[in-house]
Amino acid sequence: MSRRPVIGIASYLERAQWNIWDTTAALVPHSYVQGIQRGGGCAVILPPDGADAGVLDRLDGLVLPAGADLDPALYGAEAHPCGEPPHAERDVAELALLRAALAVDLPVLGVCRGIQLLAVAYGGNLHQHLPDLLGHTRHCPRTGTMGSHEVKFAEGSALAGLLGAAAVVNSHHHQAVADPGGLTVTGFSDDGVAEAVEDPGKPFVVGVQWHPELLGDDRLFAALVRAAATYRAKLSEV
Repeated sequence: MSRRPVIGIASYLERAQWNIWDTTAALVPHSYVQGIQRGGGCAVILPPDGADAGVLDRLDGLVLPAGADLDPALYGAEAHPCGEPPHAERDVAELALLRAALAVDLPVLGVCRGIQLLAVAYGGNLHQHLPDLLGHTRHCPRTGTMGSHEVKFAEGSALAGLLGAAAVVNSHHHQAVADPGGLTVTGFSDDGVAEAVEDPGKPFVVGVQWHPELLGDDRLFAALVRAAATYRAKLSEV
């Protein structure tokens, strides 16, 4: 019986409490695991590890999940007063994973922070606080509360093929891609915020600014798993 494609999810370190424990834990929301499993993949959790990206040899795909702001020093900017404190261990580990994944055409899906990490890795930069740019907080109404809005996708893009010409998505972010670097922006909200990016030169490199893991719509995860299966099959032919 053929095995399911193995998809790594980059996790992060947070203080957590459960049972008798109150300690630092490597965490990722279970909704990412469920999305990958429902899409036909096997999910594995990757704790931050800045030593090397050798674990990619055992993976067929990679998910870069949501979370804390990237350190603006990574794209040559000064910190905004509304920015979050840097999580250096996470930034270092995830950039190492991403760059190594891109080097071998491993399929990658970036979610929220993940799309921003993709942009930075491709030489781009970020808007550090959208209310300064837009004059509203629709993309993050308040902490812990999702916004909702439409995203329109570029004709012929991978996301248009998966989701159609437009989709209503959820939203909880105060930063966004300003310059996508070597990526192509393929999704916009009506206020001009970049909501999706792709690398058309790669088999599957997609970033979205929303949270598909919370929408109950697993089409993006299923597409990642299909790309991962193709990646593994090509390796087996070598």
